[in-house]
Amino acid sequence: MIDLKFNHVSKRYRVRQEVAGEAARNPVLRKIQSLRHPAQDFWAVRDVDFVVERGEALGIIGHNGAGKSTILKLLANITTPTSGEITINGRLSALIEVGSGFHPELTGRENIYLNGSILGMRRREISDKLDSIVEFAGVRQFLDTPVKRFSSGMYVRLGFSIAAHLDPDILLLDEVLAVGDAAFQAKCLNRIKELKEAGTTIVFISHDLGAVERTCDRVLLMQRGKLVADGEPREVIHEYTNDADASTPAYNVTPLGRKDAEIVKLSFRDAEGREQEVFHTGEPFAARVEFAAHTLVADAVIEIVFFTADGTVHCQLTTELSGEPLALAPGDAGAVEFFSPELGLQPGIYYTDVGVKERGAPEAMHWQYKATMLRVDPGKVARGNFYMPHTWRVARGDGGASADARREESLTEIASSV
Repeated sequence: MIDLKFNHVSKRYRVRQEVAGEAARNPVLRKIQSLRHPAQDFWAVRDVDFVVERGEALGIIGHNGAGKSTILKLLANITTPTSGEITINGRLSALIEVGSGFHPELTGRENIYLNGSILGMRRREISDKLDSIVEFAGVRQFLDTPVKRFSSGMYVRLGFSIAAHLDPDILLLDEVLAVGDAAFQAKCLNRIKELKEAGTTIVFISHDLGAVERTCDRVLLMQRGKLVADGEPREVIHEYTNDADASTPAYNVTPLGRKDAEIVKLSFRDAEGREQEVFHTGEPFAARVEFAAHTLVADAVIEIVFFTADGTVHCQLTTELSGEPLALAPGDAGAVEFFSPELGLQPGIYYTDVGVKERGAPEAMHWQYKATMLRVDPGKVARGNFYMPHTWRVARGDGGASADARREESLTEIASSV
């Protein structure tokens, strides 16, 4: 059985040139000026063909503006296709904007009934599921508080929780894992898995490639409105990440055109030394920087900076903090390896800068911007922007031996008696 079918579907928008200057501030002049410029066609989706079988989980990935969300809006009948035919068999629910339809003056309880009705649930069904919805969202303490006083995290958690308790034949999900902290995202993934096991057909859009790979049976890759790949999740995701890496090539900056030393290659490796592109939060991680020296550098510093697409720097690996000098002689060629027993980066796509400089120098001898890309999938689940590796022990303030020492003494006594 086929639940969804796209048959040569296209969606075109008419875009007019932006009006500048004085006319932009005057609505009448802006309208007149815009009419003078012919509208241009923008194809958000162009001649797309695919089918989704009953009970299948389909992922759609691609860069921003590739047409992913437009496909979901076409399926949800939020917008209509310019050409082509869309076939839907079954009751369809869409979670495209989490929390849309909430009224800020109404309480959390009242908004559950309001939003649930908008999403197609009956009042009796909402009442039966109310406790489960509240428990899932973790907002019981504030259930009868107007949602305008909710934090942004509480707001979207409640919105997802309502949608997560729908029982549709077909469920459309657009970036729902962008809500809440890591623990709540894990709960969301478990709920999606439950719906999938119950036979719900799922169309899932997310930039969390690890979640797409684990959740979906098949993945589509969109690029500038066109379908460029359709197949096994691992293969399509690999094609996407390779394309993303190639579309942001490293570029070099060398002050005064001089390279006393230079970076040759940056790669990432697992605990066994195998080169790979995908890691999990909390697992062993190594970065290998290969370099070459052309003149004497008495005290070189090699560093790597990890940042996201919006330019936010998340962490740095550097030889500078150790205080040990790294001397490079003319003709030296080697590598520096950074090792972390537990990778602290949270799931996401990270870009890296890598460079070499002399300690205390204001500029690098050689610096590569966007040298490579690193994908981090969920591993150890932790709240916050960064996983902090840690250990713990029980310490009692009774003036006696520590719990560890007492435990060791107990084990010794047991062994002696045996």
